[in-house]
Amino acid sequence: MTIKTRIGIIICDRYRRCAGGKCFRAMRNREGAFSIYTDTELELVGFTTCDGCPGGNIEYAGDEMIKNGADVIHLATGLVVGYPPCPYIHTFKAFLEKRYGVRVVVGTHPIPKKYLDMHNYLGTWQDNAWTPLVAPTMSDAGTRAAYD
Repeated sequence: MTIKTRIGIIICDRYRRCAGGKCFRAMRNREGAFSIYTDTELELVGFTTCDGCPGGNIEYAGDEMIKNGADVIHLATGLVVGYPPCPYIHTFKAFLEKRYGVRVVVGTHPIPKKYLDMHNYLGTWQDNAWTPLVAPTMSDAGTRAAYD
């Protein structure tokens, strides 16, 4: 019997035209935040946007993903690397976990090098509150460069 983990992904509405290529590649290759799934088959059960600030689609998206069997909801890397990063990311995570009793992981694909370089320059993630949010998608330098 194969163990399966069903994944929902919520992306930042700024990237609403995103086709999901980096997220799906990372999911397939178990890179970035998907590196935690070593011994399980992954199935995508939902992919949508937050619907823009302040996240009007979070409640509906979470509900639909749970109805579709989501075991874990990933808040996409775009919520962390956007300029500025999502100011509601902590609220989204807390809400989804409390309301639906689902595990929420911040991040999908590895942070591309160009975004890391710019956020380091801007000092965006210097506050310790960002450390656990960027950690799952930091990856090694070669992987970050491959996602540029």
